[in-house]
Amino acid sequence: MKRRQFISIVISAAAYCPSFAGAQSSQPTGLPIIGLLHSTSLNYFAKFQNSVSQGLKEVGWITGKNVQLEYRWAEGKPERLPALAEDLVNRQVAVIFAVGGSAPAQAAKSATTTIPIVFISAADPVKAGLVVSLNRPGGNVTGVSLIGSAL
Repeated sequence: MKRRQFISIVISAAAYCPSFAGAQSSQPTGLPIIGLLHSTSLNYFAKFQNSVSQGLKEVGWITGKNVQLEYRWAEGKPERLPALAEDLVNRQVAVIFAVGGSAPAQAAKSATTTIPIVFISAADPVKAGLVVSLNRPGGNVTGVSLIGSAL
C-alpha cells in the first residue's frame, strides 16, 4: 500500500465519523475542523502534508472550502501533548487525528470522551490502553496500528 492510499484511508475514517458531517466549528468560517496532534514538528510532518491534503480531497474534503485543519506540534516534547490535546478540544474540533506514536492518542483520549480520535501508532493499541480490543475498540478512539506482523 502506498503512503497516499494509507493516509487517504485513515483520513476517510475520520471524515466519515457520524459526528463529523454535522460538526460545527468555533472558527468564523463555520467549517468543521480536523485537529492534527503530532508528537514531532512541522519540519518532520511536512513531507506528509500533501498526502493528507490529497487524501482529504479524494474523499471530498477540501481544506479551506469545506474543512479546516488545526495542527498542534509537540516538537519532540511529550509533556506538551496533554495541553495541546486540551487546546484542540477547546477549539471544538470534529475529530482528532493523533500521529507520532501512542502518546498523542493517549493525550487526546485523556482530554475527551466525546470527540472521535483516529490514531496511527506502531504500538499495540490494546497494551497502550487506547482501545479495549482490536475488533471492538469501544469508546471514541479508533485507528491504525502498524503491528501487522503480529496480527
